[in-house]
Amino acid sequence: MADKDLPELDRIDVSDPAIYASDSWQPLFERLRAEAPVHYCADSAYGPFWSVSSHDLIAQAELDTAHFSNRADLGGIQLNDIAPGLDRPAFVSMDKPEHTPRRRAVAPIGNRQSLRAYEDLIRERTAALLAGIAIGEEFDWVSRVSVDLTSMMLATMLGFPQERRHELMYWSDVATANLNAPHPLVKTEDERYAVLEQMADAFQPLWEARKDGRGGFDLITMLANDPVTQDMSRAEFIGTLFLLIVGGNDTTRNSMSGGLIALHDNPDQRDLVRQNPDLIPNMVSEMIRYQTPVIHMRRTALADCEFGGQTIRKGEKLVLWYVSGNRDEAVFEDAEAFRVDRSNARRHLAFGAGIHRCVGDRLAELQLRILWEEVLARGMMFEVTDTPERVFSNFIRGFSSLLVRRVI
Repeated sequence: MADKDLPELDRIDVSDPAIYASDSWQPLFERLRAEAPVHYCADSAYGPFWSVSSHDLIAQAELDTAHFSNRADLGGIQLNDIAPGLDRPAFVSMDKPEHTPRRRAVAPIGNRQSLRAYEDLIRERTAALLAGIAIGEEFDWVSRVSVDLTSMMLATMLGFPQERRHELMYWSDVATANLNAPHPLVKTEDERYAVLEQMADAFQPLWEARKDGRGGFDLITMLANDPVTQDMSRAEFIGTLFLLIVGGNDTTRNSMSGGLIALHDNPDQRDLVRQNPDLIPNMVSEMIRYQTPVIHMRRTALADCEFGGQTIRKGEKLVLWYVSGNRDEAVFEDAEAFRVDRSNARRHLAFGAGIHRCVGDRLAELQLRILWEEVLARGMMFEVTDTPERVFSNFIRGFSSLLVRRVI
């Protein structure tokens, strides 16, 4: 999109999922960051909203829980308002004090001890998967690698049967599906929540079986035995499963796919990390920054306030565009470039910030690090053989298909 093709500033609408499906969003946000980092869109398919596009203002809004709320009953965490009567609260769509103890209930899944326990298992699964890919073979990286690896780990985290892990991916896709996509998985909110009710029905026996500490080290056991969460309502149960399933796989699987594309498109960076594998952990942070698998998070103003030079009124939507903040030239030099040795790659906003930062961020980084360690240890190289198919969404920056060929 050339500058001459950009709309007038007051007509810019970055909520359109089509700009993410076509990967043409960058010029719009470049202009917003330069001219209106807090920008009002008066007319969109999602109603009026404020866009926050610069890195530091996004971080500021994340930390300002006194003025900006995640609450489900105020609309939730997505630009699209939760339909009345269909709100399913999870701790990500709660503020203090409700948020803190619920997050604490599942926090052990991402601590250092847990990560050490998971590392060998993740490496074993990754090595086995890669061993089955022959030189010259063409395949869909999304389904063969990204989805399979993340679904195995998600099933482990939830204590869900491995042979049914494809159901977790289906529920995740339904939960985040855009109803206006060309071929949506579900066409109405009622259809969406009917599927999520089925999801809850599938988990209910696992929950009952793990009460009184009868389970293992998994998220369902943690929730079923924590005093704050063990008696949660059906609505909160569904919302919490929704959060754990989406949060437990979307960041990782789409960064796995986006990372491969970045290496393919930047052979100098691919060669640099092949020559110096010690760069892998930093490269993982850069992949997450560059991909930004969660496009935005939304807040609702609790009161009139001044923010970024603008007056935000009580009840208005404030949309934090992570995808823009992670390309902010004021923070990331040559921000549109993929650099495996970028010195401040870890300043990315893809995991959020403050009390709502992703609880599984370290686990996601671990899975990505192990994938690329195992790929490089085997001297493997892949080329992209067709245009990636991107998800039609303004919330998840994901891929439905990525055809590749192993060349080495």
